Amino acid sequence: MTRRKLSPEERELWQQIANQTRRLHPEMRRPDKPEKSDRPVPPVKPSKLAMTRIDRFEMGANGTPPPHRLQAPLGDRLAAAPVQMDRKAFGRMKRGKLVPESRIDLHGMTLDRAHPALNRFILAAQASGKRLVLVITGKGRDRPQDGPIPVPRGILKHQVPMWLRSPPLAQAVLQISEAHVSHGGGGAYYVYLRRAR
Repeated sequence: MTRRKLSPEERELWQQIANQTRRLHPEMRRPDKPEKSDRPVPPVKPSKLAMTRIDRFEMGANGTPPPHRLQAPLGDRLAAAPVQMDRKAFGRMKRGKLVPESRIDLHGMTLDRAHPALNRFILAAQASGKRLVLVITGKGRDRPQDGPIPVPRGILKHQVPMWLRSPPLAQAVLQISEAHVSHGGGGAYYVYLRRAR
């Protein structure tokens, strides 16, 4: 973008304003004309940013959008979590060989109804001596990706693990894992509880 030149009227107006101003530090004098030095100007080295190769983009060409996901998918994060329970029992649980002693279906509930229901269920299950329970959240509905901010599929599916790791449930929960396909797969969680003291 080129800078436009001032018209004679604009230049005259600017000069009037400049003549009415006072210097902030009058003791410091500014030379009227910059002095030209005899030293040669050193050549400017190109920066690393200027040296990076940028692919040419033509109008109408398909570009690759930047990845929006800042963290790994929920299933991968749960699978990468350290095993807190007995490894042999954990393997049997992941293969669907352990049968949950109790279950709660949060499918279709709102967040404000599901959270207290989950709290009551987990604390009551631990108090009654149960070790493995199943929490069904559902996989969530597909939503159109209209906005610039990606929305994860399944609000309850993403909230329940966070609730299980927060007080008052954190002291009761030993392990959280996605359920085997026979028990709901990605729409349910195995929750292995600590023994009640």
